Order: sequence, then C-alpha cells, then structure tokens
Amino acid sequence: MMAEMKDRLVRRALEEGFYKVRVCRPDAIPDAAARLAAFVAAGRHGQMGWMTERMGWRGDPVALWPEARSVIMLAEVYSPGFDPMAVLTQRDRGAVSVYAQGKDYHDLVKRRLKRLGRWLIDEAGGEIKVFVDTAPVMEKPLAQAAGLGWQGKHTNLLARDLGSWFFLGAIFTTLDLPPDAPEVSHCGACTACLEACPTGAFPAPYQLDARRCISYLTIEHRGPVDSELRGLMGNRIYGCDDCLAVCPWNKFAQAAREIGYAPREAGAPALADLAGLDDAGFRARFAGSPIKRIGRDRMVRNVLYAIGNSGIPALRAVAEGLCTDPDPAVADAACWAVARLSSGTGAR
Repeated sequence: MMAEMKDRLVRRALEEGFYKVRVCRPDAIPDAAARLAAFVAAGRHGQMGWMTERMGWRGDPVALWPEARSVIMLAEVYSPGFDPMAVLTQRDRGAVSVYAQGKDYHDLVKRRLKRLGRWLIDEAGGEIKVFVDTAPVMEKPLAQAAGLGWQGKHTNLLARDLGSWFFLGAIFTTLDLPPDAPEVSHCGACTACLEACPTGAFPAPYQLDARRCISYLTIEHRGPVDSELRGLMGNRIYGCDDCLAVCPWNKFAQAAREIGYAPREAGAPALADLAGLDDAGFRARFAGSPIKRIGRDRMVRNVLYAIGNSGIPALRAVAEGLCTDPDPAVADAACWAVARLSSGTGAR
C-alpha cells in the first residue's frame, strides 16, 4: 500500500514542478552529528552562531521530530541559461550568485512543498512538516541518504542527472514510505571545484572552511572582512558560484521551469548604482529577493570591496563619498577601496 502511495507521490511531485524525489528514514544519517560537531569545534562555521544552536536537532532528524517515519527529499532546479562566470570579467559590475538573481527561493519552494504536503495528507493521512533551508535540518546529508545526489568535494549536492543547480526541499511525514538506496560519490579524481575556489576555502576534498568562503563572507560575515581575503573576492558582491559552475556534471543540468528564478535585472548591477543605495533604496530594490536578508550596509560593504578590486580609477570618487558612512564596516571598506585604486592595485 505504501509503495503504491509513494509512486503516486512521486508523480504528483513532478506535476508540481519538482524534478526529482527520493525518500529516506529519519535515522539515515548517523554520522551527521559527529561531523557537525567537528566542524563547529574547528571554528569553521565562523560567525554562524545559529549552527551551534539546537545542534541536537540539526545532527539528528529523529530528535527534531520523533514521530516522523520518512523524509521526502525533493530537488527544485534553477539552472542558469547563461555563463555565470562571464560577469567576473566585467569589473564595473557586481557578480551575484545565480540563485539570488530571481525571486526568493525559500518562498517559491515552500509554497510548492506545502501544496504537495496537503495533497499527501488528503490522500494518505498522517502528519507532515516542511523545511526549506531555514530550520535545523541537514538537507544535504539527508538528500544523499535518500539517493537524490551526493555531496561533492565542494560539499554541495550534485547529481548525475541534474548537475549542480538545484535547491533542496524536505517533507517529514509520519507515513512509513519505502526508502530509496543512498547515493555514493561520483567525483572520481576530479578536483575542478577545489581548484576554482578564489580564496582556498577547501582544506581538503569534502571539507569547507566557511571563514574563507566568499558566499559566507558576503552574506553571513558581519563587520570588516580580513584584508587578506578582500583582494581575492573580485567583483563578487553576493555569494559565489565558481565551485558549482566548473563542475563537469553540469553537462547534464536540466533547464529551470520556474520563471521566478529568472534574473530580475537584464544585466549584472552596476557597482556605482549599488554603492549609492540608502536603506530605503536597498529595501525597495531587493524586495522579494534573498539579497534583502543582508541589509544595505553589508551589501554596500561588499560593493566597495568590488570597487577596490576593479582597477577603474573613475570609481574612486564613488568610494570617497562613503569614507564617512555611519556604518564602520562600510567606511572601512570605502577607505580601503580608495587606497587600492589610488595605488593602482586591484583588477584581479
């Protein structure tokens, strides 16, 4: 009976717009808690204090919801229809991670998950909880345990039939659905993602030190970024796609069907325009975007690092106007950019 229900669930999920569906047991990641503890103990989580909170739940889905019997993992594709690395040569423009160029995926994926979850309850009963990246759930280990894909050497999830460009959603349910076989790594001897990292954020294959990751630095890190790393960030102002973009498995990437993931701007944003945003202007420009979560000050700080790396003398006046900004990190970044442009360094 549950096998038939699972088949129907998969068909329904695909009709809803998900690309792939797999199931595992809540106790399918017994090593996750120890790996998380080691990551935090080494300080590799940086300022992400939320990772130390509710670690018991994060490392053990059984503890998160003891009544759950199955975890349904789903893939939502957002593959770009363009080369995400091309913008890195446009020094007067800001590089924004592909996932953040459209509408906020949290809203889009959760809406789809809730519709699917309501259908499941109507058809089979039970209870559900849905999660998209904001709860203490380790989606990537669960997705590998369910056979959705595997965590590559860059620690992100990838799949032989999807490549790198997909979001994860999870539905915990009290229904006892048949589990799928876990996936294993198919990275082989490839180290393209490790070699592509501008800041050397991978101490070893399958390990990440978030403190050196540009995605972490531009989104999670508060205050000034270490001077050693600023010059390595290039024009990346929100996230970084380098390790994802170079993955050879992307030749099997599927086209995104959700129009909400299409870029909101025809081209990459001009650094000079972003540097001039006040708080109200920032909120208006990025309403409905995941970028809104970092706030104006952190965005302008990132933009000023990009200006300092641009090698474009004309942008020095933009930075000079922010050297007295009320936010200390913005003012520090502005003065750094002015000094860098004045000395003729940058443009890497």
